[in-house]
Amino acid sequence: MKHATPRPQRQRTRTGTGLKGAGLLGMATVMAGMAAGCGTQPAWAQDAPSVHPPLTPTRDVQVDYNVQPDGVDTPKTVRTWFAYNGGLMRIDSPQGMGETILNRMSRQVTIIINPQKVYSQLDARYGIRNPFLLDLSMTFVRKGTSIVAGIACTQWDVTTDQGNATACVTDDGVVLQEIGVDGDGLKGRLEATKVVYAPIPDSMFQPPEGYRKIDPPPPPGTPAAKAPKGG
Repeated sequence: MKHATPRPQRQRTRTGTGLKGAGLLGMATVMAGMAAGCGTQPAWAQDAPSVHPPLTPTRDVQVDYNVQPDGVDTPKTVRTWFAYNGGLMRIDSPQGMGETILNRMSRQVTIIINPQKVYSQLDARYGIRNPFLLDLSMTFVRKGTSIVAGIACTQWDVTTDQGNATACVTDDGVVLQEIGVDGDGLKGRLEATKVVYAPIPDSMFQPPEGYRKIDPPPPPGTPAAKAPKGG
């Protein structure tokens, strides 16, 4: 895909710190948290391990996932989009309720809420939960190979301070399957059902025309402003 700006280089500082091990498992709660409170956590620089899979997709790709935390009977379908060598990412919530757009170049997060036709933009310099990318805080051990959604991938054992998972990652950085415990201690699985490599227009990473921009809610733990008392 040809874009107006150069693709970014990978950065050592993570853009997100939550959902690290089996990262996609908490999608439903992450989307709800972003829409309601946009919880952020500090991002820390990490030393790269000697061996790890590609941490972001290296070309434009759309991936549909089935995401199923433990205890949930029916998996949710979540669509993701990656462009600019992983520098731009879009997550579509189930049933089209909203989208989350992460711009790792500007460190900005856009939360779109479709029923109200509004969006908010947040400064992500302190990191934000990103369940769709691996990161350098994890320890990886290469295992075997597999095929998921008709595409070959390498199996990796993934260890975080919350537990263990397995992830199957393509040579160009697409996570096709993860099973185990994520960085928040949640357990479950995800699996890609459809992968499409094709140019993605820049408009996919912008709020829709006609949507109204609103101020984001305060971060969790911030005292809410008191409403004035009526006379």
